[in-house]
Amino acid sequence: MKGLPSCKSGTFAGRRFNAFSSLAAWLAGGVSFVALRPAGAGLACALLLAAPLPANSFEIFGWKFFESAEDEANAVPDPLPYEADLTISNGADDLTKELKDASLLVQQQEKPPSGEAGLLARSLSDRERLIAQLYADGRYGGTVDITLAGIPLETALEQSDLPDARPVKVEILVNPGPVFTFSNIDVSSQDGDLSTDPSFWGLAKGEVAASGKILTAEKRMIAVLRDRGYPKARIAERRITADHSTNTLAVALIADAGHQARFGPVSVKGTEVTDPDFVVQQAMLPVGGVYSPEDLARARKRLNELGIFSSIRLVEGEIEGPDGTMPVTIEVSERKRHVIGAGASWSSTEGFGVESYWRRRNLFGRGELLSVEGSVGRIGNESVLDMEYSARIAFEKPGVFGPLTSFSTSLQARQEHPDAYKSRSITYDAYLNREFSEQLKGRAGAEVFYANEEDAFGDGDYLLVGLPADLTFDNRDDKLNPSKGIFAALFAEPAYDTLNSNAMGFIKGTVSSYYALDQAKRFILAGRVSTGSILAPSVESVPASRRFIAGGGGSIRGYAYRNVGPRKDGEVTGGRSIIELSGEVRVMVTETIGIVGFVDAGNAYEDSIPDFSESLKVGVGAGLRYFTPIGPLRVDAAVPLDPGQDDPDFALYVGLSQAF
Repeated sequence: MKGLPSCKSGTFAGRRFNAFSSLAAWLAGGVSFVALRPAGAGLACALLLAAPLPANSFEIFGWKFFESAEDEANAVPDPLPYEADLTISNGADDLTKELKDASLLVQQQEKPPSGEAGLLARSLSDRERLIAQLYADGRYGGTVDITLAGIPLETALEQSDLPDARPVKVEILVNPGPVFTFSNIDVSSQDGDLSTDPSFWGLAKGEVAASGKILTAEKRMIAVLRDRGYPKARIAERRITADHSTNTLAVALIADAGHQARFGPVSVKGTEVTDPDFVVQQAMLPVGGVYSPEDLARARKRLNELGIFSSIRLVEGEIEGPDGTMPVTIEVSERKRHVIGAGASWSSTEGFGVESYWRRRNLFGRGELLSVEGSVGRIGNESVLDMEYSARIAFEKPGVFGPLTSFSTSLQARQEHPDAYKSRSITYDAYLNREFSEQLKGRAGAEVFYANEEDAFGDGDYLLVGLPADLTFDNRDDKLNPSKGIFAALFAEPAYDTLNSNAMGFIKGTVSSYYALDQAKRFILAGRVSTGSILAPSVESVPASRRFIAGGGGSIRGYAYRNVGPRKDGEVTGGRSIIELSGEVRVMVTETIGIVGFVDAGNAYEDSIPDFSESLKVGVGAGLRYFTPIGPLRVDAAVPLDPGQDDPDFALYVGLSQAF
């Protein structure tokens, strides 16, 4: 294995093994090991970590999604049931949980292996996993003994035959041994100018000699060298010596930086419809620039955001020539070009909503996207003619005027019918979208909006021509379930109503922030502030569907949908300014279940600047979250503290992702 010292046969706890065969077996089991030579000698192989394989399907409340025939085909033939019991000697009961978590025999009792051979293989793998776990705790003198139906594992391997009693009794006895500490630590490099201070790499004399600390130090050494432009950096030599007489571990790590490299020519493999030149353009690798893994990561992220590839690999070639040129090959696999999808939502105040879409990816081979979307809302709350409808066709083209600018345009027909008004509208817009950085993006364009509306002021027609623009900043760690970061958006649009000869301007800003109270991110504080203003001659001069009205999901939970704001003769008219505040405490109870407590507040006002002539409406509530691979399933219940006309006593909301 490149980068590792040679592994030789040795002994552990009095048992003979071959390091290469053990290493292969342990890699197959998910974790490999550190092998000990006789007391006082060096460790022959370093502990390796293996990432878990992705799941093929996932389950929600007992229902499986995305399960394929392949999952059923993986059923184990001739399953052999067994019962495993793990015992720890020498009073080290504090290790029980982590050792049981590491044990395949314990964790997979409900998944019997295939026959006796399968049980023997699992037992072998388990012994090495448990040894690796002991090393992770800094215990290099421990032993792991496994018996099957009372027969020691080595004897069972030779006999290849177990007694007939079922389930098979499997006994695991772990003697953890003493905790080792670091003694002498030497860190150096061949070129690359790395720090020789062990504490810089997280290693210190006298500390517990956990194997993970050594691995982390090695990874950091290589990462630092790669960040400095050395793509072929490696650990050239690793000398690890365990002294069983003093229970100490001596470590010597020598890194080889290799040659500094520059990005060379970029080629593309795997494209079928996509133009390879387009892939190179969008990757934006700086040919001729000093190698940087961050540039590769950004290139992969940019290509992934195109949404046209199912897999993306950036393969580093060999360093060539005196200038250290390194070619890069982008290997991609294209996704299916046609996509059909559907979704649904429900709340007690807004009723059911359904939506569907059809999309054609990579329309002309340069990442173009054509979308046709439709939705129906407020099902069950209105007659068929008064429900909310929307139909939209949109086109997006990346890589316009360079890789950082894209073009988008859409045409939408829509009917809205909250309690405050009824609006039938058609909107056409076109935008140029610009990526200023990974976190900062903006767009500007033109919009034509026609609406026929009925509200408290009567019937009216509007034809607005506007120049909308918005700017967004987003450094959240997760878009669907953030635990840290900020999301901020600012929208502005000057517009002119050609039918009624009115000029107006719209502006709205939103800021959301997230903060985890603990390292495990189980306790999260989330807050949101949103405010907006419309500069117009009067409320009546603004289309009802463009006025500010608060209430409902995404605004003030607990109140009726778009039912909070100025009124005329008891009917909500909406206003020219708004303020909305939300705060949540999110607690993850288990890996899949979370609870939320929240407070929402807000109101809309007649003037362009909130005058607080009416106090803020407040809603409080709690919710349940069920975390799935596609985002948290959200169920919220809210109560209005100051209900007005047409507001419910309480409201329920169901959706996907966090409320904000």
